Amino acid sequence: ERILLAMGATVLHTNTSDDGTPTWRRLPDLLNQSDIVSLHLPLTPDTDKLINRATLDHMKPEALLVNTSRGGIVDEPALVDALRDGRLAAAGLDVFAVEPVASDNPLLQLDNVVVTPHVTWVTVDTIRRYLTEAVDNCRRLHNWQDLVNVVNGMQDVRRRHG
Repeated sequence: ERILLAMGATVLHTNTSDDGTPTWRRLPDLLNQSDIVSLHLPLTPDTDKLINRATLDHMKPEALLVNTSRGGIVDEPALVDALRDGRLAAAGLDVFAVEPVASDNPLLQLDNVVVTPHVTWVTVDTIRRYLTEAVDNCRRLHNWQDLVNVVNGMQDVRRRHG
C-alpha cells in the first residue's frame, strides 16, 4: 500500500462491514470508483463467484481486475464476456476456478488477459521463510525432535522410527 500511495494512488478497500475508515467502500462503490481492483480474500460460500456479471457491471470499462487469491471468487464465464465485450479492459490472473487450468479455457485465448502460474505468493521473504522452516525441520529430524508445521499428523519422529 505504501508504494501505491507514494505513486499518488488512492487506495480503497472493502470488507463485510464498514470499518469506519475513510477508505472503506461498499463493494459496488469500490468497483465503480477503482481503476484497478485487486482481490485478496479467501474462497468461502459467501465469496464464491463474488465477482460475477452484476459486480463486473459496476466496474469501469477501462478498469483492470487482478485475482491472486482464489479462482472461485471470480465467475469465469462472466469475466470472459466482460473482457470480450469491452466492459472491462483487462485481467491479471494467478488463479483459476479449476487448476491446473485447462488449455481450452477461454481466458487463455484473450489478448487482454495476463496469466501467471499460481506463483504470485513467491517472494524473497516467503522463500527465505520456507527455507528457514525446512532447515529447522531437517535439524529436528537429525536430533530426533518432533517436526513442526506437519500436515499429515506424523510430526512425532520417534513414533515413526521407534
